Amino acid sequence: MMNLLAVNVRQDLGELLVGVPLRILIVVVIAAILQVIAVRSIHKIASRAIANAQRKRGVASGTGGPAARTEQRAHAIGSLATSVVSLLIWTNAVLIILPLLGINITPILTSAGVAGIALAFGAQTLIKDYLSGIFMIVEDQFGVGDEVEMGGVTGTVEEVSLRTTRVRDADGVIWHLRNGEIVSVGNRSQR
Repeated sequence: MMNLLAVNVRQDLGELLVGVPLRILIVVVIAAILQVIAVRSIHKIASRAIANAQRKRGVASGTGGPAARTEQRAHAIGSLATSVVSLLIWTNAVLIILPLLGINITPILTSAGVAGIALAFGAQTLIKDYLSGIFMIVEDQFGVGDEVEMGGVTGTVEEVSLRTTRVRDADGVIWHLRNGEIVSVGNRSQR
């Protein structure tokens, strides 16, 4: 009887010291490999989009023309996609690791769902700004260097980010416009 108990304790101890850490290591390694593959794929797709735009228009990179604008859009969309994919991969890795450590994830997921709903209601304007920014970049409504009229401001676009757009007017005043509040845009540079 004592021998059987000792064997069980050794097996349990062996599983605890070798089995669980090994499984966790495998999950982390797989997540890291997936992230590297995803990031490289996203960069490769963005680079192809830039090269196609440059070849199609016959414009060199960084000249301020349509190719430079396409390059800016590709970088912005690539950066967003990289962040989203990385977040998804590592969130899933953590959700796989927690049960291996003996943590019940059901209450965590339930709490996260409730907190997510509350956060979504509280951050509606922020979410609206980001979604508007994504669509403005994807649809190429305007870009850096364009002469625009938006939100009662007329000037040159200096920066387009996912949350805000920075415009310098004729007097040199810099305006920061939230993308979710931009209802209409007059772009004088796109003829």
